[in-house]
Amino acid sequence: MDLIIQIFPYAIAYTIPLLIVALGGLFSERSGVVNIGLEGLMVVGGFASALSISKLQQSYPNASWVIWVGLLIAMLAGALFSLLHAFASINLNADQVISGIAINMIAGALTVFLARNITGSGNIRITGMSRGDVDILGLNLSHIPLIGSLFFKNAYSTTWLVLSILVISIFVLYKTRFGLRLRACGEYPQAADAAGINVYRIRYIGVMISGAFSGLGGAIILVTYSGEFSGSVAGLGFLAIAALIFGQWKPLGILAASLFFGVATTITNVAQVVPSFAAIPQLVLKIFPYVVTLIALVIFSKSSQAPKSVGVPYEKGKR
Repeated sequence: MDLIIQIFPYAIAYTIPLLIVALGGLFSERSGVVNIGLEGLMVVGGFASALSISKLQQSYPNASWVIWVGLLIAMLAGALFSLLHAFASINLNADQVISGIAINMIAGALTVFLARNITGSGNIRITGMSRGDVDILGLNLSHIPLIGSLFFKNAYSTTWLVLSILVISIFVLYKTRFGLRLRACGEYPQAADAAGINVYRIRYIGVMISGAFSGLGGAIILVTYSGEFSGSVAGLGFLAIAALIFGQWKPLGILAASLFFGVATTITNVAQVVPSFAAIPQLVLKIFPYVVTLIALVIFSKSSQAPKSVGVPYEKGKR
């Protein structure tokens, strides 16, 4: 039990970026567009937030609102950059996987180039968000037996932001007209078009939401446990795609899968400071999250229930 309490805060910190990026991928793929470019969109969001926060912190060194402005800018940058993928996939009917790979390559090269020209080193450092106990109406929730130490002690504010987005996403997808239209465009776009739904517009919105959420995920990594933009998010975008598939394209399934992969990543990153894991060879620990991901995908690949028209370009009037 002590081991769980010791590593759980780290697991939450690694899970939250995976969760929000996988949710972004969910909106895109539910609309019918595969978005392999989540990794690149995370990098763009991380760069935009790092640059804006570093500049603002020079003028307002102790202002906490600067972090939130950086998160907002990251979402905007991710949404705008995702328009490249949306245009190629929706208007040009390009191969969506190739378009996503191109987004990853462009994002990494462009942000590193800009960062090197701005800072000289390619790295942008900021003062990140501090942890704190969750307090509601003067009641410190970290004092709640068992779950208080796990969920409410030394937590980042972004954790509750992302969990709120998860709840809103569930409501939007399954309880609103927009959610019904989004899912229809990913399943039967021709039928949706016949019902008067603008498939192109819905798919654009889905891709832009994925860009905004991915940008937010990259920024959350920056303001929580990273504190520095270096041009990479260590493959977490691809891990988020695995969480999306493992979670069967459902919000709660994605939450469970993200937590699973978050714990696997945590074991790798905190093993040297946890005596229980210190005896395990470093090489084994480094490949552990990716081996777990491959095993999970192999086991659940046969039962995966992707949207029927995901990855299929839509041509208006074609039956």
